[in-house]
Amino acid sequence: MGNSCMHERLSRLSSSGSSDVSNDTSTNHAESYFLRRENRLSARKRAEEEAANNDYKKMYEKALATNQRLKSRLETSKQELAMIQDQLQRAQKDCGFNRLETEKKESRSLQKRISDMEEQLKVKGELKVENQRLKDENGALIRVITKLSK
Repeated sequence: MGNSCMHERLSRLSSSGSSDVSNDTSTNHAESYFLRRENRLSARKRAEEEAANNDYKKMYEKALATNQRLKSRLETSKQELAMIQDQLQRAQKDCGFNRLETEKKESRSLQKRISDMEEQLKVKGELKVENQRLKDENGALIRVITKLSK
């Protein structure tokens, strides 16, 4: 209720009274009643507004704290991610280096086996030639022995 309602009530009360003294007294009582009532209502309204403001302030502070905590967690996660990526890169380099070394060793081993096999093929060819020569020589000896034995 605003001041206009209070004034209307005061005017009604003042017009209904018969004497000026009683009218002044009742008007004073009515005015003090309405003033007290209005003070109580405005005090209650201020208290509600302060409570609402305090609630908003608490909510803001809580949201701010939550944001701060989440920012901290995000920063920690970013640092962990960077560290893990660094470890992964080092592991990939090591793995790549080890794989390269392993491939080099395998390549050297295969080249050695190939050269050994080429050497064996060369020896085998020489042995075939010598074996054929010995067969021919053996055949000639057999012919000579058969001619001598006749």
